[in-house]
Amino acid sequence: MDKFLITGGVKLEGEVRISGAKNAALPLLAAMILADSPITLNNVPNLKDVNTLVKLIAGLGITMDYEGETVKADTSTLSNQFAPYELVKTMRASILVLGPLLARYGNAQVSLPGGCAIGSRPVDQHLKALEALGAHIEVENGYVHATVDGRLKGADITFDMVTVGGTENILMAAVLAEGTTTIRNAAREPEITDLAQMLIEMGAKIEGLDTDTLVVTGVESLHGCEYSVVADRIETGSYLAAAAITGGRVKTTHTDPSLLESVLDKFEEMGAEVTRGEDWIELDMMGKRPKAVSFRTLPHPEFPTDMQAQLMAVNVIGRGFATISETIFENRFMHVPELSRMGANIQVEGNDAIVTGVEKLQAAPVMATDLRASFSLVLAALVAEGDTLIDRIYHIDRGYENIEAKLQSLGAKIKRVS
Repeated sequence: MDKFLITGGVKLEGEVRISGAKNAALPLLAAMILADSPITLNNVPNLKDVNTLVKLIAGLGITMDYEGETVKADTSTLSNQFAPYELVKTMRASILVLGPLLARYGNAQVSLPGGCAIGSRPVDQHLKALEALGAHIEVENGYVHATVDGRLKGADITFDMVTVGGTENILMAAVLAEGTTTIRNAAREPEITDLAQMLIEMGAKIEGLDTDTLVVTGVESLHGCEYSVVADRIETGSYLAAAAITGGRVKTTHTDPSLLESVLDKFEEMGAEVTRGEDWIELDMMGKRPKAVSFRTLPHPEFPTDMQAQLMAVNVIGRGFATISETIFENRFMHVPELSRMGANIQVEGNDAIVTGVEKLQAAPVMATDLRASFSLVLAALVAEGDTLIDRIYHIDRGYENIEAKLQSLGAKIKRVS
C-alpha cells in the first residue's frame, strides 16, 4: 500500500495549476446519461473517483472515451440500468446515476453507496424526493430499485436538510419530468450551479441558479453538448493552506476566487496577503507564523466543511488559540488524533475543536482517515521536524490530482513509497 514520505521545513514557493473540481465532475459525468446524442466533458481531473464513475457508466453499456482531460459519451449503446456494489461501494457519488437513469429510462437498480466514513449521509432524502416525482422505490438486499410508469411528474419538493447529492440527483431527474418541479432548501454549492449550467446547455429549463429554490420545467429530451468542469475550489484552498502553514508564497492558477471568498477571508485574518485575479489567487505569508482563527462550517456560501481539516492544520502551528465548529458532518474530526501524534494541542468537545497553537511539530508515522483529513496530515508534515510517513494515502488520491508532483514543483520534499 502506497505511503507518502515528507521531510518538513521547506517554505513553499511557486505557481500551481488547479484541476477541474472532483465534486463537479462526478455529477456532470452522471448527467451525460441524460443526453440522447454524443456529449463531451473537458477539464476532467484524473482521479480515482472519476475513473470509478467512468467505469460504472461504461458498465451500463454506454460508450465512454476518456483521454487526457476529456471524456466523451455516447448513450445510444446503453444496454442496462444496473450499478453494481463492486463499483458503488468505493464512492458515495455513485448514487448520482439513480436520477438520470430513472428519468430517461424509467428504471434503475443502484447499490447503496460507500465512500469516506465521515458521517451517516443517508440517501433517504434522494429517495423521498424521487417518490414525490412519481417513482416507485424498493430497497432490498442493499440495492435501490426505482421504476416509473411513463415519465416522472413534476412536484413541489422541500428537502428536510441541505443535501448536495440530493439536490443534484433530483435536479437531474426533474429536467425530464413532465411539468414543473420546484426544489426548495436546495444546496447552493458552485458545483450545483455548474451542473445546472451544463443541463441548460443540453436543453434543460432551470431557474433560480445560486439560490436555495430551483424551478425546473421538464422537457422531453436533452441533447449532447461540449462543457468544461469548473475549477476545484477545495484544491485551490488546500494549496493556499500549504503556503500559509510553511510561511511561503503560492499562486494558484486556472481557478476562480469568487468560489472561495469565505476561506480567503480566513487566510487574511491569519495575517496572509491574498491577491486575487480573474482566474488566479496568490497567498503570501511573508515568512510569518499565521495567527490562529476560529470558524464554523456551514453550507455554501459560508465556510466549507471540505476545508475544515486543512485550516485546522494551519491553526495547529498558529499564534494563540481558536475554536473550530463542525456543523455538517458528525464524525469529521478523525484527523485530530493523528495531528496530536505530531505534537498538536487540540481538545475536542462534541462538535467543537479547541486548537492551541504550538511553535513546532514533530515528525511521526500517521494514517489518513478520509480525503480532506489526508491533506491536513500532508500540511502538518510540511512543517514538522524530521521525516513523516503518511499511510493509507489512497484516500488523498480520490480527490487530489498529481499531488506529489504539484507539491514538488513548489519545493516540497515529498515522495511516494510502497
